[in-house]
Amino acid sequence: MRKIILCPNPYRDKGLEATRQARELLRDTGVETVVCLPFKNDGRFSGYGLELKPLQQEIRNSQLIIAFGGDGTILHLAKTAAMRGLPMLGVNLGSLGFISELEQNELPLIRQLADWKFETESRMMLDVSVLRDGRQIYTNLALNEAGVSKGAVSRVIHLRVYSDQDRLIDVKGDGMLVSTATGSTAYSLAAGGPILEPTAQNLVLCPICAHTICFNSYVLTPSHTVTIETLDKTKKPIFLSVDVSKPFPLRPGDRVQVRRSRHDLKLVRLSGKSFCQIFERKMLAGGIDDDEK
Repeated sequence: MRKIILCPNPYRDKGLEATRQARELLRDTGVETVVCLPFKNDGRFSGYGLELKPLQQEIRNSQLIIAFGGDGTILHLAKTAAMRGLPMLGVNLGSLGFISELEQNELPLIRQLADWKFETESRMMLDVSVLRDGRQIYTNLALNEAGVSKGAVSRVIHLRVYSDQDRLIDVKGDGMLVSTATGSTAYSLAAGGPILEPTAQNLVLCPICAHTICFNSYVLTPSHTVTIETLDKTKKPIFLSVDVSKPFPLRPGDRVQVRRSRHDLKLVRLSGKSFCQIFERKMLAGGIDDDEK
């Protein structure tokens, strides 16, 4: 029997009501389910009558993850799901949920999972690393983007961007983003970058509030390795942010390398909605997903 992990963000799924509904729908089809929180439970959250099990333990013998929350919940789980090769279905309980496949009122569609004949959509991910004095000191995996930006102090930072070994551009401003097509409709879009269909295989380079009128953004093939070098000699903070991970502090001379990962995230498709339909309904109407978990 196949097993599905129900992974609710308790900040979004109040009382785990959506998780409970999904559990009943899948139980009626004979699918085994287990409930795991997407982040470590420090004792603040109860299962509201459902047994909560450790995600890293249950993921070893499960075949699919259903994330209940917003896009932040999916981003939080993307690395775990991609590295295990598990498909993931997103149920939107947030304010935007652009990556999510289903809204809460569409939950009955998960009955289609019973015969395991669903389609998946492959989303490119990014390997992100930091080199300091030639030594790798940080690695991470991104679904949306990697961003190098200033701290809370209002000031301009100076970055040098390379494509492979060739100098591409110097950026003075608030920072620089390297995004996937999935991330092109997130921070990159807000910074003035182009919109890509999410299944596209590209790297999007977009400056954040750059002090120049001759450079907006670049779209590169995924064969390139992008390097961002910090040129500031001051001790004022510069940070690397990778999706929803904790920002990593950078030092002058650090080099952030971003390249296509060998891991892809497989997102389950059940609703039949196209990218254009989702974009028109959610993005053109406006909205911000402040899901932080």
